[in-house]
Parts: sequence; C-alpha cells; structure tokens
Amino acid sequence: METVIDFGKLIAPAFYPVHRDIVRGGHTYYDLYGGRGGLKSSFISLDIVLGMMKDPQANAVVFRKYGVTLRESVFEQVQWAIDELGVGHLWEMNVSPMQCVYRPTGQKVIFRGLDKAKKTKSIKTAQGYFKYLWFEELDEFQGPEEIRTVQQSVLRGGERFVVFKSFNPPITAVSWANQYVAEPRNDSYRHKSSYLDAPPEWLGQQFLDDAEHLASSPYRLPKVFMPVRPFIGSLQVFRIVK
Repeated sequence: METVIDFGKLIAPAFYPVHRDIVRGGHTYYDLYGGRGGLKSSFISLDIVLGMMKDPQANAVVFRKYGVTLRESVFEQVQWAIDELGVGHLWEMNVSPMQCVYRPTGQKVIFRGLDKAKKTKSIKTAQGYFKYLWFEELDEFQGPEEIRTVQQSVLRGGERFVVFKSFNPPITAVSWANQYVAEPRNDSYRHKSSYLDAPPEWLGQQFLDDAEHLASSPYRLPKVFMPVRPFIGSLQVFRIVK
C-alpha cells in the first residue's frame, strides 16, 4: 500500500527552488532567514522527514541553543511535519530521550540543546549516519566557532550532508548571524522569506493584519529585513510505501 505525497502542496512556492537544489545535491549548507511567518521551519521539517524516508541511511539531529526550548519548538515542528505528510503511523515519538523514530528502519531524528557543549560528543547512531543537521534560531548560538565545532563532531561517515540554519535576523547589523549570511560561500544556499511568501490562508487574516500594520508603522524593521518577492513553480509527487 502506498501513500501518495504531493510535496508541492505542502510547501510554499518560494521554497520550490530550495527543495530542487537539495534533491540534486547542489549545496551542503542551506541558510534560511527572514521574518516571522516566512515558513522556514515548516519547510525544513518537511524536507528532513521526507528525505529520511527516501534514504534508509539518513538520520537527523536538531539543535537549539537551550535544551529547555526543544519540546515546544523543533520537536513539535517535526511532529507537525510527520502529520502533514500523513505518515504518523510510521513514526514513534519519544520525549525521553527526545527523538522521533522511523519504525520501518529505526532511523532517528534526535533533538539536543547546546547549553552544555559536551552534548555533541554523545550523539551516536546505530544505523547509517547523520545526513541532516538543523540549527534553529541560529542567532541564539554563541557564534560561528560553536557551530563549526558541532558540525565537525556530527558530520562524519557519510557522502552527502544537508545542514539547515534558520533564524529571524536580529535588527542590529552587527549580529554575527547577519554577518554570516552576508558572507559569500560557494557551498551555501541562502534564502530569505517573509509572510508574503506564504499562501494567505496558511497564516490567517489576523496574522496578516498584524504584519501589515507593522510594515506601515514608524517602528517597522529596516528595509534589509522587509519581504522579498516569491518564486512560483511546481514540484514532483513522491510515493511512500507503507
């Protein structure tokens, strides 16, 4: 029995080119940034779950700076992605240890906080390797050195890696995260999104009204953080065998 998944209906059109680049192995690092409502976390969680189900050797580890924030942010986000894909019966969710396990193969999405640096040394997988790595709220981490240390500890034993870094840009231009995405890198794909990239019905009228009010307010964010125009395209359909 198969589950037919039209991935193009689950992600905003603005993220079609990002997904296509991931599928063809165009880059290692995917830096997604922009305002709230830009669907960054939704896209990343969906792409990780679908990618793992298509690659039996792939596992994932998701980081927040502080472990206490995991359960009500990225853990619930990945559960949402699993439900959106209609494959909840194929996954087992555990809070202690915090992980999502793909029942057919034992692949795992593991969640960790970096409030204790030694946590990265204890991350192991019995099968395959950590193909996916996600740093959520990138600007909360100490800086690029902390990120590099984690990557060097986790990204081992595989031929292909996909590293997501997502955040809402701080207002200050001197933020290390803002400077990081402004630095050109050939192995990185940078993508900026905003609430204007989301289908309106996904966000709701109240969110849109509040966003428009902020955009017209004298206290609005600097222009560099304002919305970008969306990309319109199409995507393929995947089949998942139950």
